[in-house]
Amino acid sequence: MLKESKVCVPKDKELRVEIIQLHHDVPVARHGEKWKITKLVMRNYWWPGVTKNMRRYVEDCDMYQRMKNRMKMPVGKLKLSEVSEKLWTHLIVDFIMKLLVVAGKNAILVVYNRMSKMTYFVATTEGTSVEGLARLFKDNV
Repeated sequence: MLKESKVCVPKDKELRVEIIQLHHDVPVARHGEKWKITKLVMRNYWWPGVTKNMRRYVEDCDMYQRMKNRMKMPVGKLKLSEVSEKLWTHLIVDFIMKLLVVAGKNAILVVYNRMSKMTYFVATTEGTSVEGLARLFKDNV
């Protein structure tokens, strides 16, 4: 059935999605914006709510979401990181846990000094108390 020289698509969700996919997902279309793809579909096809279906399909498209231009203004200028002037003023401390037990130790205390860019690794156990960790830090780093 034709309406204004366009194919009138019956109320079949799978058929409509297939038509949209053929116009949106092909490499030539390159997951284009919703209005461009809607114009392509509406050149030859028509059904009630075609623009709403196209908008919903394109907005749910993962590739389109990654590729679309963002119209928001940038948040602001980048700020330089603070440069520390003394050793041991900016440290990053973390743990590596759930390791195989070797010599009674199953975790590693990792201490990174941002100024000297040196990393210290101290073998420990997961059940070490706060006082024990302070002692490990004081004795080994």
